[in-house]
Amino acid sequence: MARSEQFAIKPEYKNIEGVKVRYASAGKSGGPTARLLNPLPQSILAFDPIWERLCEQLRVVGLDLPGFGRSEGGLEFMTFKAQGDFLRAFVDELDLSDINIFGPDIGMGAALHYVIHPSHKAASLVIGDGPGIAPSNNGSVIDKTVDSAFWRMVFRVAGAEAFLAAANALCYVNYAPSYAEVADYVASYAGRIHPVTQWFANYPRSLACVDPYLADIDLPVKVFWGDLDQLLFVDNGERLHKRLKRSDFTVFDHCGHFSYQVKSDDFAQMVMHWIGAGHKTV
Repeated sequence: MARSEQFAIKPEYKNIEGVKVRYASAGKSGGPTARLLNPLPQSILAFDPIWERLCEQLRVVGLDLPGFGRSEGGLEFMTFKAQGDFLRAFVDELDLSDINIFGPDIGMGAALHYVIHPSHKAASLVIGDGPGIAPSNNGSVIDKTVDSAFWRMVFRVAGAEAFLAAANALCYVNYAPSYAEVADYVASYAGRIHPVTQWFANYPRSLACVDPYLADIDLPVKVFWGDLDQLLFVDNGERLHKRLKRSDFTVFDHCGHFSYQVKSDDFAQMVMHWIGAGHKTV
């Protein structure tokens, strides 16, 4: 297990609607709120390279989505809708408002589903390298996991360490996760690959719940992508940008699926500028 003292992020736990979830909160009291949703197969500790920078100017709240990271939850949370609905409950529980939601990877689907409903409390989105637009232009490993029960079984049998190793090989460019970081991810998904693969099985149905409403989203959206993303190709971001009413698009050069780690300084600066003033001009 990764020791928390090795990270700037100091996680804690909270029970929301009967689900024990891991989250972290820090930063500038009274500042704009940045709401960070974990990616897969990572946890909120993936945001450690940008955490302290963001906390200089923002109130930062990170969440391991239910069923992912170190939060509880199983098959019942493996759709965009279930994640978006839980995000609403989390926001209400912490009495958050005017939040700027940062959702890469699986967090992107949750964030999009959350804001298609008029009761949301978002001021803007920062989303990328994730699902939301149909048809989704995927790398072969995504297509196999979505389309094939056989491949989902292979991942379940292989287990968390093999799942992480495959993801790291495909997703990282010019970055190597620390031992402590990887240890947290392995602990996050040990014995849990089966429900995670069902998120992929539900992928087409989840997309169908979000894609038709993209043009109706009336809030500023920063779309980002790594130009070398091999899981979800960069044209997904280009098409999403064109579909949204109010959006800006940034491509990070020489980055794979985890640009917030590879170019952490540039990424943190982008997020702070966007939340501070940039989103008001879109």
